Amino acid sequence: MALIQCDFYSEVLGLSSTMNVILPQATRSQIGMEGKVTGGKHPTLYLLHGLSDDHSIWLRRTSIERYAAEYGIAVVMPAAHRSFYTDMKQGGDYFKFVSEELPQLAESFFPLSDRREDRFVAGLSMGGYGALKLGLRLPDRYAAAASLSGATDACALFERGDVAYTQELERIFGTVEELRGSDNDLFHLAEQLASATDKEAPQLYQCCGTEDFLYDHNIRFRDHVKGLGLQLTYEEEPGEHEWGYWDTKIQRVLEWLPLRKSV
Repeated sequence: MALIQCDFYSEVLGLSSTMNVILPQATRSQIGMEGKVTGGKHPTLYLLHGLSDDHSIWLRRTSIERYAAEYGIAVVMPAAHRSFYTDMKQGGDYFKFVSEELPQLAESFFPLSDRREDRFVAGLSMGGYGALKLGLRLPDRYAAAASLSGATDACALFERGDVAYTQELERIFGTVEELRGSDNDLFHLAEQLASATDKEAPQLYQCCGTEDFLYDHNIRFRDHVKGLGLQLTYEEEPGEHEWGYWDTKIQRVLEWLPLRKSV
């Protein structure tokens, strides 16, 4: 695998930004790891970080490079700060950045496939929310979306009672009343997609540890999505909101992805 830190300018955000990119490399003599590649441009997983993290965190806390090598898949890990991958009420247009500018730039810089069937998105916590939002809002662009311990019920985050955190959420989403039923509400997005007759829904994956503080949020979202008839793979087991759990589950996500069989 090749590992690249790509520093670039974002026209959407009006600032310099960074993404880490893992690219497949066919290797046989490398000790401890054999890399694979597909024919043509690479299938790609856009892998999103959580609230307190950045573009480097998946590389620092997991073995994502080693896990991805056997699948012949590229991995793009952008920095999105504490944005909830949202066009913020007060701040940058981070949904436009991650949904439009980021893939356009990544696919122009690197040999990444632009086909829906080769494009996937996943993330943890805040990134799980972002991954599901991308998959549900843009089903024509992503074949699969995966959430690991995701913040699936953004409205419920306002109930924490932490004044500073509530103020931060309001800078991102506006009031909870503005958030509920909007294009930033995953429950609403799932309803819209389920009722659409002209859109193919992406495959959805969701997991959460039973001791995670977001567990109840995930159960509500799981039941809502299944009640709508959308295709969802849901898994749970003992686990908390921590990297040991996510290091294990990202391996499961890679196994679950509907990759082309030519790998």
